[in-house]
Amino acid sequence: MLLLALDTATPAVTVALHDGSRVLAAAGEVDARRHGELLLPAVDRVLAEAGHQLAEVTDVVVGVGPGPYTGLRVGLVTATTFGAALGVPVHGLCSLDGIAHASGLTEPFVVATDARRKEVYWARYEDAGTRLTEPAVDRPADLAEQVAGVPAVGAGALLYDTVFTGVLRDGPVHQSAAALAELAARKLAAGEELLPPRPLYLRRPDAQVPANYKVVTPR
Repeated sequence: MLLLALDTATPAVTVALHDGSRVLAAAGEVDARRHGELLLPAVDRVLAEAGHQLAEVTDVVVGVGPGPYTGLRVGLVTATTFGAALGVPVHGLCSLDGIAHASGLTEPFVVATDARRKEVYWARYEDAGTRLTEPAVDRPADLAEQVAGVPAVGAGALLYDTVFTGVLRDGPVHQSAAALAELAARKLAAGEELLPPRPLYLRRPDAQVPANYKVVTPR
């Protein structure tokens, strides 16, 4: 196996290469406005550092979100394009699961990322490898009773630390493709079926066609 992992569901543009036993190379940069610009150069750097060619990749794994529409689709389109060009399977994983895996926690906790619009994407976990709830998007204030004092990781928990009062400040903040690759390799080795590479959108995109637009006709 030579698994290429990438994720653009959070402000982090992150890529890793995994050989089925370990992460060979990884790269990441946090910039919410430059996903499209940063992703392919990161892929090139990771392959060069690991001493492999793109043609050697046997599997692609991509974070399917939840995440903002524009950033999320950059990773998904890139992953599916690689899969089609190489003729290899493309697997999806919930991006929150990658952050959970990176935490290494063995106790119940919460992962929360910044969903903008003063909201968070979040889910509950039994431990770093077991998600208890489906990903959701909510206003932090609406979660106060559920998450108060519960260990929490992720940029959303840090941003709203008056609600996520159990935030672990030394825990993972953004996605790591290295963690995503480790999790995918483990699941594939166990024969588990991963998600299809389709975006996990929990709300409508910001950009929409106006409901009542003025029709201009030629004179």
